[in-house]
Amino acid sequence: MSSVSRKVSNVAKGYKTKDGAGVSLLRVIGGPIPSKSVDPFLMLDAFKSENPNDYIAGFPSHPHRGQQTLTYMIDGIMEHKDNKGNKGLLKPGMVQVMNAARGIIHSEMPKQVEGKMFGFQFWLNLAAVDKMSDPWYKDIPAEEIPEVITNDKKVRVVAGHYEGVEGIVKGLRVNPIFLDVTLSPNTKFSVDIPNFDHNSFVYVFEGEGKFGPEGYEKVVADQHIGVLENKDRVTINDNEITPNKLDAIAGENGVRFLFLSAKPLREPIVQHGPFVMNTQKEIQQAFFDYQMGRF
Repeated sequence: MSSVSRKVSNVAKGYKTKDGAGVSLLRVIGGPIPSKSVDPFLMLDAFKSENPNDYIAGFPSHPHRGQQTLTYMIDGIMEHKDNKGNKGLLKPGMVQVMNAARGIIHSEMPKQVEGKMFGFQFWLNLAAVDKMSDPWYKDIPAEEIPEVITNDKKVRVVAGHYEGVEGIVKGLRVNPIFLDVTLSPNTKFSVDIPNFDHNSFVYVFEGEGKFGPEGYEKVVADQHIGVLENKDRVTINDNEITPNKLDAIAGENGVRFLFLSAKPLREPIVQHGPFVMNTQKEIQQAFFDYQMGRF
C-alpha cells in the first residue's frame, strides 16, 4: 500500500490575549484550535514583540499541576525560578522543560529591558498515572540541540527523531516529535509520522509554505497553525493510501515552522487555569492543596 502526506484539515491564526502580569501573546492551541483536537497538546502560546511594554511584566509566581510545559526561545532572555530551588536563564535557541506533575510554583520573568522577546510555550498533558509524579525542571542549551543541515534546509531536532538523528529533549511522557524547520525558497521537505493515530500540526513563524499531498496542499502563512488530518486510510485518485508523513514546500521567500506530533492520551480533561486533571474533584483538590501550601 502506498504512503502519502497527510492533508491539512484546519488553518487558523491565534487569538490575541494577555497572560501572566500582562504579557501580550497569541494563543493558538487553547484558542482557535481546541486542545481536544490535538490531544495530548493542551496549549500553544506564541509571544513576539520588540516593545518592552508587551513583555516586561512577565509571569510572576504561579502554580501548575497535571501537565508538562516546554518553552522554546527564539530571541530574548527569560529567567525561571521555582519553589523546588531550580533557577535558570532561557536564552535564544534554548529549551526549558518543566514537569509540573503533582505541583510546582514558578515564575518566568524577562531579563532584559529592551529588544525582541520571541518564543513559544507548549503545555503537554500527563496521563492520569503520571499526574501526581514528582516535579522536575531542566534547561537545555542551544548548542546541545542536534541539527540536520543541507544547502537548502536546517532542521533542529528538539525531540523525537528525524533522518536518524535523535532529539535532545527527554522525559516528555507523551514522547512527541518536535522539529524546528527552516527551508530556503521553493525547497521541499518530508517527515515521517510514526503512527496513523498521532495528532500532528505545523506552526509557521517566518514566511509561508504549502503543506499536504500534491494536488491537495494548503498554504500556511506566518503566525498560523495547520492541523493535520488524523486518518488511517484516505482515498486519492481511487487509490486507498496510508497518510503516514508530512510533505511541505517553502514559498517564494522561504519558510520556518515548528512540526509537532504525538500519540493522543484519550483521557478525560478537566482544566481550571493552571491545573489540568481528569475530574472536577481532582481540580478542587489541586486548589485545596495549593492553598494549604502542599505544592
